[in-house]
Amino acid sequence: MRSLRQLDPSVHFTEEVTLDALGQTLARSRIEAVLVSFGVLEQRTRKLTMVLAVLLCIAMSLFTEEAIDDVLAKLLQGPRFLRPDDDLLPATAGAICQRRQQLGVAPMVALFHAVCQPLATPDTPDAFLSGFRLMAIDGTTEDVPDTPANACYFGRQTGSRGDSAFPQVKAVYLCECGTHAIVDAGFWPYSVSERVGGLRLLRSVGRGMLVMWDRGFHSYDMCARTRQRRAHFLARVPAHVQLKVVRRLSDGSYLAYVMPSEYKRRKRGERLLVRVIEYTIDDPARPGHGEHHRLITSLLNPVVYPAHTLACAYHERWEIEITIDETDTHQRRPRQPLRSRTPWGVLQELYGLLLAHYAIRAVMHEAALRAQVSPDQLSFVNTVRILRNAVFEFQLVAESQRTAWYERLLCAIGREQLPVRDNRCNPRVVKRKMSNFDLKRKIHRQWPQPTKPFAEAIVILT
Repeated sequence: MRSLRQLDPSVHFTEEVTLDALGQTLARSRIEAVLVSFGVLEQRTRKLTMVLAVLLCIAMSLFTEEAIDDVLAKLLQGPRFLRPDDDLLPATAGAICQRRQQLGVAPMVALFHAVCQPLATPDTPDAFLSGFRLMAIDGTTEDVPDTPANACYFGRQTGSRGDSAFPQVKAVYLCECGTHAIVDAGFWPYSVSERVGGLRLLRSVGRGMLVMWDRGFHSYDMCARTRQRRAHFLARVPAHVQLKVVRRLSDGSYLAYVMPSEYKRRKRGERLLVRVIEYTIDDPARPGHGEHHRLITSLLNPVVYPAHTLACAYHERWEIEITIDETDTHQRRPRQPLRSRTPWGVLQELYGLLLAHYAIRAVMHEAALRAQVSPDQLSFVNTVRILRNAVFEFQLVAESQRTAWYERLLCAIGREQLPVRDNRCNPRVVKRKMSNFDLKRKIHRQWPQPTKPFAEAIVILT
């Protein structure tokens, strides 16, 4: 028998707003602790408290098809249902904008760093290699609304055919491959190199991690700083990098030194011993067939870490590509820019997006452990659908039944398993690339406006 939550007349309705369907990752106590540390937790209860503003910034990346005031209405759906005699009016869109501005970006960043930690345990399938936690670094770009403020702060991609349609943010992520949990991130203007972001994210790597990155991130500093953090790396090397053989090893790999590109540093003797693994792909139907691939790693023992095992493990780096696809395509509106029209709003929204994604993946990790499957075998799309529907239910259910409802939720998610991945590949092409419309330029941003109503502009010809 289901029981509804009992109302406490002394509790303001905004305190009943929760995202408990997403587990304890986003518990109110955690949010309040961060807000107190920044001194932005108000003394007087309002229609839109700071805690509710944080939950709204996260929920807008869960209910991405809804306008922001409609997202707030969804968060208040439970309290309003339980109080049918009270006409609980939510804050207006203008009040939401003002409150988000008062909240700022820093508390969202601090909450992200406090909450988003590696999820995998020794019981998590496919999350470790020889005891090392598999991590990956990669970057992407996000379109933001075409406003003067965003264009000035973030900039645009430029090319032979003109500037990009929207200003773009350069995003770099550190992801746990086995759970798809994004545990660190950075956002910069488009002109900032991904390498800068990759070096910054090494702050979150540590002992027991094997960090992978693509050849676009390669540098001596990337390798050296990873080792300084007592982590190991497995990375692809660009073709122009020369690696002189120091000693051949039993499995076909060899030892070599990587050195900084600056002459003065090389002259000082800065260098790092690495192991080089060279391989190719002999399946004509696979990308990279016949090409010469080179990996470097700080795992130097060919007996403990065979070359073939590491070459296969490197392709687990693609899990971060799938993770980025989850946030870009399945969690929020596909092929649409973010909502916020100001740089601070964009950054606040992006950290809300990552907090929502992490909470979803944390629930999926729990469900996968109960179902005894790998987390990447569960459907992200179906999990998002289930959690969206469960937000309202968890606001209604009695506290005594919360645990039972959460267990039922985990079972429902655990049943949404994906079929075994097909042994196939697809070409990297798009159907529509060109447009018959003219490219938008600066002259179009101040287009002449009508001088009279449409009806008065009609002239009948005789």
